[in-house]
Amino acid sequence: MSNFDFVVIGGGAAGFFAAIQFAEMRPSSSIAILEAGVESLSKVRISGGGRCNVTHACYDPKELVKFYPRGNKELLGPFYHFGPQNIVDWFDAHGVSLKTESDGRMFPASNKSQSITDCFEHCIKKYGIKLFLKTRAQDIKWVEEDECWQIITDPEIFQTRFLLICSGSDQRTWEILKRIGHTLIQPVPSLFTFKIKDEVLHALAGLSVPKASVKILHTKFSEEGPVLITHWGLSGPGILKLSAWAARELFERNYEFSISVNWIHSVENIAQESLLNFKNNHPKKIVCAHGLFDIPMRLWKYFCTKAGISETRIWADMHLKEITSLSKILCHQIFEIKGKTTFKEEFVTAGGVALQEINFKTFESKKCNNLFLAGEVLNIDALTGGFNFQAAWTGAAIAAEEMGKRMRKFENELMS
Repeated sequence: MSNFDFVVIGGGAAGFFAAIQFAEMRPSSSIAILEAGVESLSKVRISGGGRCNVTHACYDPKELVKFYPRGNKELLGPFYHFGPQNIVDWFDAHGVSLKTESDGRMFPASNKSQSITDCFEHCIKKYGIKLFLKTRAQDIKWVEEDECWQIITDPEIFQTRFLLICSGSDQRTWEILKRIGHTLIQPVPSLFTFKIKDEVLHALAGLSVPKASVKILHTKFSEEGPVLITHWGLSGPGILKLSAWAARELFERNYEFSISVNWIHSVENIAQESLLNFKNNHPKKIVCAHGLFDIPMRLWKYFCTKAGISETRIWADMHLKEITSLSKILCHQIFEIKGKTTFKEEFVTAGGVALQEINFKTFESKKCNNLFLAGEVLNIDALTGGFNFQAAWTGAAIAAEEMGKRMRKFENELMS
């Protein structure tokens, strides 16, 4: 049996960061990270196309929580305690400078995720933190007489006073958590794009509009943002945000639903007025050849065709009925969605340990003493842009801080 002061189950972002944070508080402590896979930090390596989207330059917690479809209320307090500026400062103090891109995403200045993994690997070596690969937790149990946790793995049994679980959506770990009394919200996809059966639209793949609004009909869900046409349907930030907030609703509908797309983020009467003004000012121009509202020309022609406007028709010959039809398509085009597609390599899910079972001042389980949880094992997920990593850093830091305080108290009691 191997004895440690602190054991982490899960060798990802939250696990490494918590172990290092604990070690920096209690350098003489014995710490272990148990990773079921053949390598650690796998998501860190591939995040952001291999650049690692560390966090987002959103420093106001009240604004930051708006990027979390699940966990927004629970994370407000924790973000005041440890937010994006804290993780930026931490990496800077450990020799890794971060840069901010125009959309707020933050990456290592090197543009390589290896800068993050090298930093973590250097830190665990510095503090003597032991990393056990291919070591899966088969079960955990609290030993009352010793006031410690036992983690049963194939190679051996580990014993520890403090245990942190940050194994993401690993189903076998979820089963363990169920056995010790936790409620698990089953995972469903969170970030995905919409499939549409429209070959004419598919031919416009790669075109986008900078600001659209999209609503799922007969629901409360609507979002704004850029919308991108793909070979299978619609994507872009506006669609991805909508998929995240409506994740469970769309899962229950088996991803068959209707949306209304307002391509110009305007109301119909204003759009119609703009079209009429253009007609009056440019009566001899060909409608299909002169797009409005900064819409790409090929997409503008698609809208004109949908409105029944011929390629040779000039504005002077446009009837009010045609202008009304065009403005309706621009502001309220209906699409039938028939399925989803994963967004790049970013397979994010909504699901995990029920949030009401966690004390978010410490990230400790309300069911079990000295058991902490952080990262994607919790029913917390975010939009793309570094927000999921930030939730992991925050939970890991706060949990490590609490465990460090308790370790200090325990050591003082032994000495007295």
